[in-house]
Amino acid sequence: MLPDFVLVEDIMAGLPELQEIVCDGDRVVDTFDPHGVRENRLYLALKRATDIVVALILLILFLPIIPVVTILIKLDSHGSVLYKQKRVGKDGKQFDFYKFRSMVKGAELAINSLRPLIGLDGPIFKIKDDPRITRVGRFLRRSSLDELPQLLNVLKGDMSIVGPRPNLPSEVTHYLPWQKKRLDVSPGITCYWQIAGRSHIGFHEWMRLDLEYIRKRSLATDLKILLKTIPAVIARKGAY
Repeated sequence: MLPDFVLVEDIMAGLPELQEIVCDGDRVVDTFDPHGVRENRLYLALKRATDIVVALILLILFLPIIPVVTILIKLDSHGSVLYKQKRVGKDGKQFDFYKFRSMVKGAELAINSLRPLIGLDGPIFKIKDDPRITRVGRFLRRSSLDELPQLLNVLKGDMSIVGPRPNLPSEVTHYLPWQKKRLDVSPGITCYWQIAGRSHIGFHEWMRLDLEYIRKRSLATDLKILLKTIPAVIARKGAY
């Protein structure tokens, strides 16, 4: 559920179609094809080609920034620059998920003590003002620059530019049956959840947004999400 002090209308301004999904999410679940996702081979081929082209363009555009981010991370705290973590992708297959490190070394060891501060309902471990985040890491998260290494995941074929965000294996084990349907497609860097308010969106509402994307997915839908990702990143709603 959304926190009482956050209005759907405020965090999803300009996205009336997504407001409807969040407010009446059961309709999305009820109308989802119980036989799974129908694959359109032409769409998948074009989507893969688009993923490669967009990922390469973005890597070239951000190439001058990557050394700067690397130096800032190394100067700010001890540990590796890249953070690698197991995530769950299409059909439940696990893969190595890459990010620029934004937390102190050994951050996983503090998870149990921080569980009472979790900011989302459901199995997702996400905390606003997480004390494990470094000074540089906070900037990287707010600007979404920590996500840049996921372009490597896209080139490898583990992820797409647009698709449901991949969760941890420990989180996926707590999925309800209808939520497992989001594993029928490749995960992505950006999605409806990313442009609708991210961490301001409740877990079950997040899952319903992903099902709606899967139901409507097309090159036009992907382009629409991509274009709306830019102002969403700049606005930083729910980015922590």
